[in-house]
Amino acid sequence: MTPRRLADRMASRHARLTGDGYVRETFTLPRDAARAKAREILERYPAGGYSTTVEFWRQLEDGQIEFTMRRLPTAD
Repeated sequence: MTPRRLADRMASRHARLTGDGYVRETFTLPRDAARAKAREILERYPAGGYSTTVEFWRQLEDGQIEFTMRRLPTAD
């Protein structure tokens, strides 16, 4: 099994655990790093194929941004 197929299977398992078919990742980063991470994920998993979106975000008291990216596990 290739690493990519293994990763896809693991993502699918995770998606089933969430119950709605989406993969979610939550990050807490400084503002500029948060913006860069969100762009990185959107470039890797385009919204048109993976339905990628920032599902939730908030600014914490220390100025960091906590956000959750949501996407489908595959573009199929």
